[in-house]
Amino acid sequence: MPALPAELYTAAQVRELDRIAIDERGIPSITLMERAGESAFNVLTSRYSGAKNLAVVCGGGNNAGDGYVLARLAKQAGLDVSVTALVQPGRLRGDASACAQKYLETGAVEGSLVLDGADLVVDALLGSGLNRRVDGIFAEAVKLINSAGVPVLALDIPSGLNADTGVCMGTAVKADATVTFIGLKRGLFSADGPEFSGEVFFSDLETPADIHAAVSAGARLVEPEQVMQNLQRRPRHAHKGRYGHVLVIGGDYGYQGAAILAGSAAARSGAGLVTVATRTEHARNIPLYRPELMTAAVTTAQDLDTVLGRASVVAIGPGLGQSDWAISLFAKVLQTRLPLVVDADALNLLAQEHQRRDNWVLTPHPGEAARLLGMTAGNIQADRFAAVASLRDRFDGVAVLKGAGSLIMDATGPVYLNRTGNPGMAGGGMGDVLTGMIAGLMAQGMEPGAAAVAGVYLHGHAADVCAGEGERGMLAGDLLPVIRSVVNPG
Repeated sequence: MPALPAELYTAAQVRELDRIAIDERGIPSITLMERAGESAFNVLTSRYSGAKNLAVVCGGGNNAGDGYVLARLAKQAGLDVSVTALVQPGRLRGDASACAQKYLETGAVEGSLVLDGADLVVDALLGSGLNRRVDGIFAEAVKLINSAGVPVLALDIPSGLNADTGVCMGTAVKADATVTFIGLKRGLFSADGPEFSGEVFFSDLETPADIHAAVSAGARLVEPEQVMQNLQRRPRHAHKGRYGHVLVIGGDYGYQGAAILAGSAAARSGAGLVTVATRTEHARNIPLYRPELMTAAVTTAQDLDTVLGRASVVAIGPGLGQSDWAISLFAKVLQTRLPLVVDADALNLLAQEHQRRDNWVLTPHPGEAARLLGMTAGNIQADRFAAVASLRDRFDGVAVLKGAGSLIMDATGPVYLNRTGNPGMAGGGMGDVLTGMIAGLMAQGMEPGAAAVAGVYLHGHAADVCAGEGERGMLAGDLLPVIRSVVNPG
């Protein structure tokens, strides 16, 4: 199987790719279905070579047709195959009906789902066209599949997962692996998608590569090469003045750790100089934790004048709070034209008085995004792609919607979806580290959009390296020494 392409499509866009292949390139639709079943069977035999007893669960439509093709090939290969049809073959139409009838020449189908004795389940229940809640016999089948205790291979998309948003439609098959066809579906990688899809395999079904040029995907996976091209080896005559000065503003009483994490991450990402502007008491203490960080004691907003004059990038929000002190500092920063990275409580302050700016990066998690857009976190998670587009439209600049499959969007390109990172990052301080990384990369000359993409990718990559010692118990500070290795080309 080829590596995953970068383009991410909606279900409607994939249907259009199908149409082009069939109507304009003359590939019979039945041929595409046969190729889909064969591609999935190839994954089955390579990934599950020990599987001997196969249970294929078919619904209606083309997804069922793919399942019948796979079942026929598996039976021909000598596997013990049982097929359960939640929609009787006689009710199928078109290519799905033809593939079902071809399977019936080799074996029968069951009307009720029994998975006893199966060592692998193939999910061919519901395809990428699902747009309503799963209920009735399909919901019961999903429950049985998930409780079977054996690996599940999903065809095109796990049944019950929305192909556009990645939201579980009431219930969904939890697959160990998914083979998807023609174009990658956005939902496989967003919201609930990573939890239900397992390892994703892709087959273009031997369609001409140029058909994808006719459909603008609008979203792409972040690729390592895209990130590393901006992290070239430094010239031997480099000096600190060449790599910018990050000013981190935050660390109200009780929250100095957030400012330390952000400042340290900016330095580890390669910023030439880093200053943390914070409460007077904290300014005295921070050098004890990280002597490389300069500090500025800030009592009033006017105390920022000098350090703002020296800064090339400002990161505001880590541990900032929402006191009068915080409000005045945020207002002062907004009077400058310096590039900004805005996070945490600075986002909550922005939610109270919307502004637009073309040279900032906003990094909300779903709760903060909800406050910025005047909705609930549930609304954000229901369609993360729509949410990041709304953030970009309302505030300009670059929007980073954090979470599993973080999304990045600027004014010039598609939505980028990041696949690095892991559940070990579900802890305090991780967002502060990301803020510092993005600011540090901007200070070195990256455009805000490129810095956001690189920062999100490298942040998750560093966490993946740390996860080698286990996800549970990972601390934000654990990423700091690893950042140095991931920002340097090999």
